[in-house]
Amino acid sequence: MQQSTARHHVPCVLELGGKSPQIVFDDADLAKAAPIIVRALVQNAGQTCSAGSRLLVQEGIYDRFVATIAASFEALKVGAPEMDLDCGPLINARHHQRVNAFIADAVAMGVPKLAEGSLAPGISGEGFFVKPVLFGPVPRNHRLACQEVFGPVLSVMPFKDEDDAVQLANATEYGLVAGIWTENGSRQARMAQRIASGQVFINCYGAGGGVELPFGGVKKSGYGREKGLLALEEMSTTKTIVQHYE
Repeated sequence: MQQSTARHHVPCVLELGGKSPQIVFDDADLAKAAPIIVRALVQNAGQTCSAGSRLLVQEGIYDRFVATIAASFEALKVGAPEMDLDCGPLINARHHQRVNAFIADAVAMGVPKLAEGSLAPGISGEGFFVKPVLFGPVPRNHRLACQEVFGPVLSVMPFKDEDDAVQLANATEYGLVAGIWTENGSRQARMAQRIASGQVFINCYGAGGGVELPFGGVKKSGYGREKGLLALEEMSTTKTIVQHYE
């Protein structure tokens, strides 16, 4: 698309996906955060550009909070769209193979599989279904830590402090969305400024589905903005008219 529009001197907006982090500090409201974090990953079976596919948890609460997330994953059910469960199928056979390759590679390299969902009764598994899976701790140099899976795979990593969280959150080629979970107002402001991301949500996630909030990323997540008044500027051209009066 970019090459085509460039040849014709036509501007374009590119939204190219992400590897969005959910950053959970030890003072966060964990009961509130847990279900939102799970939904942000399994929505549309993980086939969402803004999916919160990385969970970064401060060391002091890591074991406790990850256990809560793992219990939620074990309860997830996968089935046909008309069953209206937690996850439906992936889009096609090629993508199904790609997501399963990520999972198989992680297992082969010894990345701990902490939990996974299950197929609903009556689902044979012959379709393009992938059970939601939770891996952690994921090594920081593993591809699950930096590459977009675009499926129901959540990578968990611990962090020490704010500086470590920022370094880890920004350690991908993407910068679409980020979630920050903390009750500390000063930390909220600091982290929102330091995270390289087109959208930052504080103690929430995913409100960007509305037309009122500009949506887009930085780095390899693309450029330009959809939605909001900024989107009108992307799709229009300013014309300057100067008239002399005497």
